[in-house]
Amino acid sequence: MADAIYSGASSPSFLGRLKGCLSRCWPYAWLLLLLVALVLLYHFRAPLRLYETVVAVTGFINTLTPKFYVALTGTSSLISGLILVFEWCYFKKYGTSFIEQVSVNHLRPLMGGIEPGASAGSFFPNPGENDTSRQSLSECKVWRNPLNLFRGAEYNRYTWVTGREPLTYYDMNLSAQDHQTFFTCDTDMLRPSDAVMQKAWRERSPQARVKAGHKALEEFSDCATAYILLAEEEATTILEAEKLFQQALKAAESAYKKSQQQQHLSVQHEAQHRRDTNVLIYTKRRLAMCARKLGRIREAVKIMRDLMKEFPLLSMVNIHENLLEALLELQAYADVQAVLAKYDDISLPKSATICYTAALLKARAVSEKFSPETASRRGLSTAEMNAVEAIHRAVEFNPHVPKYLLEMKSLIMPPEHILKRGDSEAVAYAFFHLQHWKRVEGALNLLHCTWEGTFRILPYPLERGHLFYPYPGCTESADRELLPAFHEVSVYPKKDLPFFIHFTAGLCSFTAMLALLTHQFPELMGVFAKTFLVTLLTPFSFLLEKIESVLPSGLWHQLTRM
Repeated sequence: MADAIYSGASSPSFLGRLKGCLSRCWPYAWLLLLLVALVLLYHFRAPLRLYETVVAVTGFINTLTPKFYVALTGTSSLISGLILVFEWCYFKKYGTSFIEQVSVNHLRPLMGGIEPGASAGSFFPNPGENDTSRQSLSECKVWRNPLNLFRGAEYNRYTWVTGREPLTYYDMNLSAQDHQTFFTCDTDMLRPSDAVMQKAWRERSPQARVKAGHKALEEFSDCATAYILLAEEEATTILEAEKLFQQALKAAESAYKKSQQQQHLSVQHEAQHRRDTNVLIYTKRRLAMCARKLGRIREAVKIMRDLMKEFPLLSMVNIHENLLEALLELQAYADVQAVLAKYDDISLPKSATICYTAALLKARAVSEKFSPETASRRGLSTAEMNAVEAIHRAVEFNPHVPKYLLEMKSLIMPPEHILKRGDSEAVAYAFFHLQHWKRVEGALNLLHCTWEGTFRILPYPLERGHLFYPYPGCTESADRELLPAFHEVSVYPKKDLPFFIHFTAGLCSFTAMLALLTHQFPELMGVFAKTFLVTLLTPFSFLLEKIESVLPSGLWHQLTRM
């Protein structure tokens, strides 16, 4: 028994050492295979009639006409050009080389490399790697946009005017999942109106969802979720949406008070109360956003503050970002600073709104009199240094925002979901906050002069950060799913062209040049090609002649006749 336990404990170590030894010796296996191939070629040289084959190939090359070389070089140029176009399109869409990806994923394991995603040190990942992977997953989590627009009154109007779809299927599918999570519960099947709405949130077609909303109101006139659906998708103006949300608020408050009294009766009653709470919070928040869009900003601020007092655990839905934007519109910078003091905490998750609003407030104190020439002569003051550091902190968190604020890239309508530190978050932030930066005199000038200095502090952003975790490498693929196809996704750090694109470009250019020269000077290029090919075959022919001279003549003739 002891021996069995000992052998079972030691076997993984033995297998690991064996695998490591094979991995180290694998490069030398190719040399061994080459030697075996040469030995076999020498052994079967007579049956294969290598000498006669070389002589025949040389004679065939001498009979080729210039037209053959024109066709050969033209075809090679065409094929290499097609490969170049495919590689370029694949790189623009996915950010990597197709040939390189195939080599890494399929050929490298066959050549003794490590499987993609496998640990190089051992079969089991160590705890540090688990922490890193968990951090990467949290960094690439998709969040609901706190300032998302109304589908019927804003997104659909954009589609009617431009003919473009501002939302991707992936983004809308995430919203459908959110609606099912927030607005449904297990007891919905007991109430006809809620049962209809439970199916409505799963419908793909907007027309089917609107039709289901009206059907739910026919079943029960105080169905709050039906009013929410119609306000989001059927209303064509903000005023229409606000009226529907006001009706939803009356129904939501009534349902909330009723379920609050019954929440302790059973688990089902508790789930229903949680659903009614979500409906009430969502309705009040959207009413505040309607008031903000209609110019009643103080009313919007009051609704948001009351909501945050009534439900103090709202940091998860980021309603403070709505409050910050409204306070900036009022130019109530002291109140903005008070909100930042509460939410810009090391223990709370950051966002572009938090970091760039903090930078804006510090830039506001010095931007009006800031001059790069003066600063280079006398150096930066303490306040200017604080503003520059705040800008560097914001740029490190999300490096995509400055190009939108400085209008180096065109803005699009923000998606309904964003990826923190990604291009989608940058679009959403700049869409609502660009006007606030423009309102502060000199703020954009200070940003323009200092934001690129962040990258000198972060020479390897994917490996090590300065004030935050290293920049996640998964943002590009997620942003491509969230943002529409007509938008050019911002990539950080900027990727260089892969080697195989340079290689195929050079190969295409070289073969195209050969094709042109062969077409213009067929006789000369034909002679050059024949000379080149014969030169390649000469060493092999010379080797066979040497072998023939060494062996007895009778034996050589006997071998060549076999």
